[in-house]
Amino acid sequence: MLKKLVTLLVLSCVSFYFASAQTSVDTVVAAKIDTMVVREKSDSILRITNLNPYFTLHVDSVLSYQLSINKDAGSFHWYLKNSPVGLRINKDNGLLSFKADRSFFLSGKLKFDIPYPVTLGVQSLVDPEEKVDTGFTIVFYNTEVILPKLKPTVISPLTIEEGEQVSFSVQCEAGNFPIDNILFSSNITIHDFKPVRSCNDEFRWTPPYDFVKETDSAKVRILNLSFVGTSKFQTKDTTTIRLVVKDALNYPLARQEYDMVVSNVKSYVLRLKYTFLQLDKKLKKTKTTRTAFDLTSASTALTGTILSTTGGESGQTAGKILPSVSIALVPVKEATAPNKTVEQNQASLIRSSIKRLEYMSYDYSLVGDKDPAIVSKTAKLKEELKQSQMQLIDVPIDISSEMTEQQLNDYFNNPKVNKKYRLTGK
Repeated sequence: MLKKLVTLLVLSCVSFYFASAQTSVDTVVAAKIDTMVVREKSDSILRITNLNPYFTLHVDSVLSYQLSINKDAGSFHWYLKNSPVGLRINKDNGLLSFKADRSFFLSGKLKFDIPYPVTLGVQSLVDPEEKVDTGFTIVFYNTEVILPKLKPTVISPLTIEEGEQVSFSVQCEAGNFPIDNILFSSNITIHDFKPVRSCNDEFRWTPPYDFVKETDSAKVRILNLSFVGTSKFQTKDTTTIRLVVKDALNYPLARQEYDMVVSNVKSYVLRLKYTFLQLDKKLKKTKTTRTAFDLTSASTALTGTILSTTGGESGQTAGKILPSVSIALVPVKEATAPNKTVEQNQASLIRSSIKRLEYMSYDYSLVGDKDPAIVSKTAKLKEELKQSQMQLIDVPIDISSEMTEQQLNDYFNNPKVNKKYRLTGK
């Protein structure tokens, strides 16, 4: 009986041991399965496994960097955004390459010590939603000292005239470090100019008409424009533009003077035309009076001749007296309506002066917007006006307040008046 109890106890202990061992094995297996599931889920998310967020590259060096992902690269393609010139990536295998050629920096396409942010991405060819967008920064540096330079867009020396605007830009050729600011100075103080303070700014200035002085030799004045560019490390570069300013005509002022002279000539011509009109009317009235006396005298003499040939003593006596009366009318005519020789000469002189001034005004009219002979034409008109005024200094010149310019021109150009004063050869 005791042996049966011992046997049962041993069998129970063995059964419990095997049951406990099976439970432990099941727990371990379950834990391993859970770990594999988590790991499989983690590996299913697309990611770049070896991305370097920052690259520094020396000039003339070469970059070759192989990017990799946690999945089969054959079904994915790579791309770049906002990449600097020269930076490439193989869209099939993700090989990032770049050759920092010096020409990129000399031409200004790339600059030293300036961070260039680049967007990098990889996308599945099967599932467009499966992609990664990230980025990195690349910086270029150079151990060689390259000084920045200023480059104006004009070549010195530059020749201009007074009143002519000078305009040019000041560009910069960057070295190791760019030019931060530009200072301007000149050997002669100037005003009303647009200054240059930074790269690519434009300098504009118009020299006034009194910029060149009478004491300047050859009627030119030399202006030296200096531009000094400075970087943040106080490296400097200076460029100078030699500006040769030539003496020029102040055309707006010369035009005002010309217009004033032309206005004076027109005003004086109108006064002469009115004076000519008054003289011509006096001459016309005198001529009418003298013609009336001549007709009276002729008729009286004719009557006396007729009476002297008729019969009768009284008629013959009257015929002898009337011719003497006709002769007596001659001094009366001269006393009443004397010949206007002076007025006739004055009218002819005024008419010739008017014709000459009108011809000179037409001959010395301006041609184009800026006539280069405006000064000489103005001087000629002044001289002609002065000569006419001196020639007619003894003639009283009047001005009409009742007649218009058109009325005076119509009278002066009347065919009858022109015929009266027309010069005829004998």
